[in-house]
Amino acid sequence: MKKSFNIFSLLFVAGLSYAQTTGLSTDHNFIYTKNCLNEDCSRKTEAVQYSDGLGRAKQVISIKASPSGKDIVIPSEYDSFGRQLRSYLPVPQTGTQNGAIYTDPKANAAQAYGSDPYFYSESVQENAPGGKLLSQRKPGSDYLGHSVQYGYGVNAADEVKKYTVTTSWLNGATSNVVTPAGNYGAGELMKTSVTDEDGHQTTEYKNGKGQTVLVKKQNTETYYLYNKYGQLAYVIPPLAASQPLTGTVLDELCYQYRYDSRSRQVEKKLPGKGWEYIVYDTQDRVLMTQDANMGASRQWLFTKYDRFGRTVYTGIFTSAQNYGSEGRQAEQNTANAAAVSQNESRNPGGFSANGVTAYYTNSAYPTAFTRILSINYFDTYPAETPARPSQVFGKNTIGDNPAMAVNTKNLPTASYVKNIEEDNWTKSYIWYDEKARAIGSHSVNHLGGYTKTESELDFSGTPQKTKVYHKRLSSDTETIITQIYEYDSQNRLKKQWHQVNSQPQELLSENTYNELSQLSNKKVGNNLQNIDYAYNIRGWMTRINDPSGLNGKLFGYEVKYTDPLNTSASAKYNGNITEVNWKTSTDGVYRRYNYTYDALNRLLQGTYSEPYNSVTSNNYFNENISYDSNGNIKTLKRFSRPSSGTIAEKIDDLVYNYENSNLSNRLASISLPAGVANNASGYNALGYTIGYDANGNMTSQQDKGISAIQYNLLNLASVMTTAQGTISYTYAADGTKLRKAATSKTVDYLDGFQYETSQSTTSLQFIPTAEGYFDFVKNKYIYSYKDHLGNVRLSYFRNTNGSAEVLEENNYYPFGLKHEGYNALAGNNSYQYKYNGKELQETKMLDYGWRQYMPELGRWNGMDQLAETYNSVSPFAYVGNNPIDMFDPDGRLTQAQTDYIWNNSGQGVTSWSFNNDGSPKLNSFNYMNDSDSQSLIKSFYAAASGEGSSTIHYWTGNSTATAYTSNNELFGDHNFGTLHQLTIKIENGTPFDAYKNWADWGSTTLGGGFKYISEQRTALYNSGYWIDNLGQMRSITYAGRGRGSSLIGLRSDYLRNTVMLGKYAKRAGYVGYAISAAQISYGVYKDGGKFGVRAQVATANVAGGMAGAAVGAWLGAKILAPIGGAIGVAFFGVGAAPGAAIGGAIGGIVGGILGGVYGGDYAEGVASRILNKPDY
Repeated sequence: MKKSFNIFSLLFVAGLSYAQTTGLSTDHNFIYTKNCLNEDCSRKTEAVQYSDGLGRAKQVISIKASPSGKDIVIPSEYDSFGRQLRSYLPVPQTGTQNGAIYTDPKANAAQAYGSDPYFYSESVQENAPGGKLLSQRKPGSDYLGHSVQYGYGVNAADEVKKYTVTTSWLNGATSNVVTPAGNYGAGELMKTSVTDEDGHQTTEYKNGKGQTVLVKKQNTETYYLYNKYGQLAYVIPPLAASQPLTGTVLDELCYQYRYDSRSRQVEKKLPGKGWEYIVYDTQDRVLMTQDANMGASRQWLFTKYDRFGRTVYTGIFTSAQNYGSEGRQAEQNTANAAAVSQNESRNPGGFSANGVTAYYTNSAYPTAFTRILSINYFDTYPAETPARPSQVFGKNTIGDNPAMAVNTKNLPTASYVKNIEEDNWTKSYIWYDEKARAIGSHSVNHLGGYTKTESELDFSGTPQKTKVYHKRLSSDTETIITQIYEYDSQNRLKKQWHQVNSQPQELLSENTYNELSQLSNKKVGNNLQNIDYAYNIRGWMTRINDPSGLNGKLFGYEVKYTDPLNTSASAKYNGNITEVNWKTSTDGVYRRYNYTYDALNRLLQGTYSEPYNSVTSNNYFNENISYDSNGNIKTLKRFSRPSSGTIAEKIDDLVYNYENSNLSNRLASISLPAGVANNASGYNALGYTIGYDANGNMTSQQDKGISAIQYNLLNLASVMTTAQGTISYTYAADGTKLRKAATSKTVDYLDGFQYETSQSTTSLQFIPTAEGYFDFVKNKYIYSYKDHLGNVRLSYFRNTNGSAEVLEENNYYPFGLKHEGYNALAGNNSYQYKYNGKELQETKMLDYGWRQYMPELGRWNGMDQLAETYNSVSPFAYVGNNPIDMFDPDGRLTQAQTDYIWNNSGQGVTSWSFNNDGSPKLNSFNYMNDSDSQSLIKSFYAAASGEGSSTIHYWTGNSTATAYTSNNELFGDHNFGTLHQLTIKIENGTPFDAYKNWADWGSTTLGGGFKYISEQRTALYNSGYWIDNLGQMRSITYAGRGRGSSLIGLRSDYLRNTVMLGKYAKRAGYVGYAISAAQISYGVYKDGGKFGVRAQVATANVAGGMAGAAVGAWLGAKILAPIGGAIGVAFFGVGAAPGAAIGGAIGGIVGGILGGVYGGDYAEGVASRILNKPDY
C-alpha cells in the first residue's frame, strides 16, 4: 500500500513554527515547539530540543519558563558507549537566551539545588552487549551509597516449588486441578532481583515462555500457575504458599480463573469470595456479569451497546437459570444464539422502565430485564432535555442539528442514573461551545432540584471564571457560587477568588513559586495564613511552615526521610518516612512520630514523643502491629495519654482471629490476651463473631454494637443496624452517595452541597472549597491545614477581630484513629471529613467511597475490588499496611504520597470518580499487563503500516475519571468498564479507512484510554470548577460520562496531563516542573506550572483523550509520520490533524489509548523495545 507525503510542505510548516524566535542556534539540529495560550500568542510556552549528530537529545530548553522568566534547561550526557547513565534534573538559568543553546547549562545548578552537586540520578550498566542495568541512584548526596541494585541469574535447585495444573472442560469452560510436583530443577527459571535502597529484595522467576512463576519478596512467596493453554489459572498468595493447597485453602486464600474456548475469562473466584461469572455477546463484549450475592436471586448486571461499542444503557436481568457454572453456560448459549446484531440504536419512541423513558431500541438480549440502571446519550439530546442556553459567558453553544456545520455528533450529550434503592433518577446534560469544549451543564437531581454550571474558558481551554447555580428542591431559593482564576505567563495559578451569592468575593489563595515551579508560598484567606512549603532535591515535600518556630502561624509540619532529628531513629532511603514533627498554636507543644517498618515496608511501630516537653510524654500515642504473611494484622497494641501520672496507658492489646484456623483473610473475632481486660478508652473486644456475606462484605460487628449490615448490588453498605438505631444510605447506580438517614438526622449529598434535615427542618450546611469549605450556617469560610496524606489537621476561620481562630484540631495514630485527651475544640459536627479527608460515620468508620475503613482495627469492612492488582496482600489490608507513606483515594487503590516516578511498573490500574460528598467512587476495574500493552502498540503499528489485520482488546462501560491530591500534586485515574476485543482490518484505500466508522467509539467509549498507571499524574481542568497544580480540588468530573454527579461542576473539558515520560521523568524528578514538549515530539507542550508534561486533548473528538496528544504523538513520530499526524490531536481547542473524523478515531483510540494506558515512562519503554531503538 503506497503512501506519499509532501516533504516540502512539512518542512515549510515546521519553518513557520519557529520563525518568530530569533535566538535559536541554527548550527545545531533542533526541534522547536510553541504553544499559544491566547489568541495573539503573546502568552505562550516555548521549548527547544537540541540534538547531536547522532540524533540524541543534547539539551532541552524551556524558554522563559521559570516564574521570573528565566530559561529552564535539561542537559544530557552520554558515555563512550553512547549510554545516558546520568539523568539531570532541570536547571534554572540566570536569564534567558531566547532559545539559544547553553555552553554550560549546569553552572547555575546551585541556585536551585544549593550545595548538593548530585542533582542527577545515575545508573550503572554492565559493559557488555545488552548493557544490563546493575544499579540506579536517586538524585541527592544523601543517596550516595544507597542505590537500587539489580541482579540476574537462574534458580537453584529446591529454590522454587513446582505445581502441575491439570485442565479439563466443564460447562464450556476450563476446569483445573492443581497438585504439587516437587521443585524446579536448577537453571530451569530465569531470575531477576531488585534490592531497594534499604536492602529489601524482590525476586521474580520466569519460565521459558516468559511467564512469571514466582515473585518472592523477602521471605514471602506468591506463585502464579498456568493451565495447559498458557492462561493464568491460579495465584497463590504467601499465606497459601506455605500450606498444602487443599480445596479450602484455594477457596479462602487463592485467586482462581477459568476461560472459554475463545480464551475469554468467564469465571473467577477471589479469596474468601464466591464465584463470579461473565457472559459475552457475539462481538466479544461483556454482556452480563454476576457475583455471588446477585446469584442468590439469579440476577445479572447487563450492558447494552450501540454499533460503535458505546454503553447506552445498563440494568438488572433476572434469569431462569440458577447461580453457577451451568447457569452461566446456559446464558452464554442464549447470547450466542441471538439472531440480531446485539447493538441497540436510538429510537424516538423508546421504551419506559422504572419511571423513565429510554430513547433506544430494546432488541438485543436480554430484552426482558428487571430494571434499568443507567442510560447514556450521544450525538443528540433526548426529548426531555432542558432548554439549552444559547450562550455561556458570551460563547455560543452548539446543538444537535446535523444540518449545522458544527454540532454534537460524536459527543456525549446526556446521562441518566437511577437510584439503586428507588426509582428516582439523576439526569445530566452537557453544553458545548463551537470548539466542542464543555462549557456548561445542567443536572437534575433525584429530589427535583438542579445544579447548573457555566465556565469561561480562554483560548487554551483554561478556566477564567466559573459559576454554579444550585437548588436542592425545585422550589428552593437558588444558591450561586462564582470562582475567578488568575494565572501567570505560563498558566501557573496565581490567585483564586470565591463568591457565595452576592456576598463579597473571598481571595481563597495567592500562590508564589520557586524557580523550579514548586509552590513555595501560599497566602490563604486573603493572607489570613501565610504558608511556606519546602522540598528536598527529589521534589518530595518536606515542610509546611516550620514547626520549630511557628512565628504566628497556626500549624507547622515536617517530614523526614533520610535525616531524622531523633538520633536513635533509622534513616530510610526507599521512600518510607522515618519521622514526622509537628506543632500547632493551640498549645505550642512540639510533637513527633518515629516509624519502624519490616522488610515488606509494613509499619511495625509508630513511636510518639514530645522531645522538648519538660514533662516526660514519650510513648503516649504509640501503635505496635504484627502481621501474618498475607498482611493481615495479628496483634495491635495502642497507647494513650494516661488518666493520671506520666506513664503511657495501654488502651488496646488486641488479638486478631481469622476464619479457617487463621488460614483466611476474613476476620472472625477480636480477643484479648489471657488476663487482659478491655480499657474504656480502647476497642471493646468482646470476642463476638464477625459475619460476612458471599461477596466478602462484613455483615456484623457486635463488638461495636453493629448487629447487621446490608449491601446493595455495588457492595456498598445500604443499611446498618446499630444499638443506637438504623443508618440507611441511598446511592445512585454509579456508586454516588446521595443520602444518609440516621436516627437523629438525614444528610443529602448533592453535587458538593451538603444538607442536613433534623426535626423536619432542612438547612444547607456547607460546600467544599479549594482551601476548606464555606459554612452556610455560620456564613464563614473555614480553612484547613492538611498534612502529606491529606489528613485534615487544623481548621480555622477569620474571627470578628480579623485574625485567625482555630476551630478544630485533629492528630492521628498511624492507622488513623484520632488522638484524644488534648487540644479538644468544639469543631463543626456537620463537617466530619477527617483522616485522608474522608467523612467519619456514626459507626466511627470512615467512608472512602467504595469501602468503609475501621481505623481502630486498621482494616476495611469488605474486599478490595482491585484485589487482583495486589494479589500478594490481603484484600482487607489498609494501604498495604503502610499508612504513613500510602493513602487510598476511594477505598480501592493504594497510592504513595511521594513522587513515584522512580517506579517503572508496567501494570496499569484504573481508579475513581469523586461523589457529591467529596468521596471518590467508581464502577468496574480491569488492568492491562506488559504483554497486552506490547500487543496493542503492535496492532496499531500494523494497521498504520497497512499490514493486514490485527486484534486488540479494549474496555467499555461507564467510564469515570477524577483526581486526588498528595504532596501538592494532583493525581488522576480512570475506569472504562468491561473488556472487549476489536479486529482491525486494512482493506481498500488508506489504512485509516478502517477507523473512519469508529470516530464515535474512539470519542466516548474509550474516553481516552483504558486506565492510568498508578504513577501517572494528571491535572484536570474542569469546565465547572478546576483543579490546579497546587493539588487543590475544586470540582471533579469527566466529559466521557456526561453526567454531573461529581461535586460541583462540569464534565472535564480538558485534561492537562502531567505524566512523567520515560527517562525524561527521571531527569525531572520533582514536583512542579514541566518537561519540554520537544522531548516527545509534537502534541505535547511544556507546562511551566505543573509537575511533568502537560498534554491537552480536546474533547471535541477525543472526549477526554487523556494524554493522547502526549504519548500518542510521541509514538506516532517514532513509528510512522501519518499515524503521528493522526494521533497528534489539537494542542488546544478542538479537532485533530488530519481531519476531524480521523482525529476522533485515531486521536481518540490510538492516541487516547496509548496516552491513557502507558502514561509516559511505560509508553516510551514499550515503544522503544518494539521498534528496537535505543531509549533516548
